Amino acid sequence: MVLLLASIAPSIALMYFFYVKDKYEKEPRQLLIKAFFLGALAVIPVLLVEMRLNVFDAAANRNLIAAGYTAFIVAGLVEEGFKFLMFYLLIWRNHEFNEMYDGIVYSVFVSLGFATIENIGYVLSTGFSVALLRSLTAVPAHAMFGVAMGYYLGIAKFARTPYREKYFRLGLIVPVALHGIYDFILLSQRYYIMAVFIFYVIYLWKRGMSNVRELVECSPYKDLPDKDYEDDQRR
Repeated sequence: MVLLLASIAPSIALMYFFYVKDKYEKEPRQLLIKAFFLGALAVIPVLLVEMRLNVFDAAANRNLIAAGYTAFIVAGLVEEGFKFLMFYLLIWRNHEFNEMYDGIVYSVFVSLGFATIENIGYVLSTGFSVALLRSLTAVPAHAMFGVAMGYYLGIAKFARTPYREKYFRLGLIVPVALHGIYDFILLSQRYYIMAVFIFYVIYLWKRGMSNVRELVECSPYKDLPDKDYEDDQRR
């Protein structure tokens, strides 16, 4: 039970963090829960596809080409591709997707649904030390990939037609690239490459928080009276 809680806690903390950032118009909790569980369900097709594509053991091979293939195709493209699909199926046409920052919120919940199941698997098989390490690295990284996806999809949703397709595509391309770089650094097993890992994690956070601040301040509800306050007054 302790290991299970340790594997879930980072995702709960991060979801709360991004939920609170949505300060002008909160998203319905039922839809957020659906996004989380749809992300969790994505683990099943991801595992099936990755098993077919993972033609060699990049870690054992110690080959940079193998590491690149595993990082960008087997992990990055497949995992972010299914997260993207889940977001599109549940959120893209939903009427609750009515401001740019909503793209980040829902995408992060989908990503953390996936990351939670993945983390449970790792932690239950390897122990508490892995839970601690992944709570500081892998789970937040998935959240940042989700921020990148939601940032571009949030812009695409409200962009004019000539720009919509561009940002929609970036909603998949950028998180795949960010995820691929993250995994490539770890799979490379080259000290001169792994030395930049901590700097890359910092970059992901700085980039992600910049995206969050930008879209939060683009909210059309920014200058409207606080909805929660008005509801309290009516009661």
